Amino acid sequence: MWNNLSRILFVLGLVTAGAAAYLYWGYGGQLRRQNAGCREGARELSLENRRLKREIIFLGNRMNTEIAEISKQKQAEIAKVRSTRNEMIRSLQSEVPQGQIRITQLADRLSLNIVNRILFPSGRAGISEQGKMVLARVGAVLAKVHDKTIRIEGFTDNVPPGRGLKNRFPTNWELSTARATNVVRFLQDSAGLNPAMMEAVGMGQYHPIASNRTAAGRSRNRRIEIILAPRYSRLAAKLAQSAAGSGKPPAAAKGGESHGRHPATAPAQSLPPAAVSH
Repeated sequence: MWNNLSRILFVLGLVTAGAAAYLYWGYGGQLRRQNAGCREGARELSLENRRLKREIIFLGNRMNTEIAEISKQKQAEIAKVRSTRNEMIRSLQSEVPQGQIRITQLADRLSLNIVNRILFPSGRAGISEQGKMVLARVGAVLAKVHDKTIRIEGFTDNVPPGRGLKNRFPTNWELSTARATNVVRFLQDSAGLNPAMMEAVGMGQYHPIASNRTAAGRSRNRRIEIILAPRYSRLAAKLAQSAAGSGKPPAAAKGGESHGRHPATAPAQSLPPAAVSH
């Protein structure tokens, strides 16, 4: 009886040992392979984490450099516009104190507000002799500006053109556009300004700066505005050039790492609804 029991126990021991060996070399090997895969994944994640940290540092430094450069360029642009403003005030020292011309600067944007009575005879689009003398002095200053868009806007009051003008100017749209265009033509032909830098825009009666209920208010609304603004097409080209030549992130670590870049996008210039003549 004991011999049979011993044989049974021996057989059970062999079965148990075989099962243990199977589990160790079979299922245990699978677990070891999974564990090795996890360790390799952790190593790759660690490398990716270090790469991303390097890229964040690189992009942060690049952004700070570009912000400093843009700020420097902006301050230089503002200084140039301020110089143009001061020269314009000296050139128009007779008209500015009388309120016939208002010159305002907002950062790198300069605006001249010229009342119509010193440029045009009443109800006419042709420039008067006095107006030509004023515009000649304005043009002498503008001729030194080469990096701005020079936008000439014509405005009227809300009084429709008289009967004698209806054939040529059915509404104030046509009258304001004709006046703006004549100013552009004079600055091109007489002052030698580059026509590619200029825009002629008729604004009609729809942008008053004073009440049309009084003669004084209507007089203020009949005006020409000459605006010096940044040339957005040139700015977009500079931004694209800066993005293309600003360098690349540090070389990737061993393991085939790469760095993505995104192109810069420049804002588009929008114009108010108006009759435009180029």
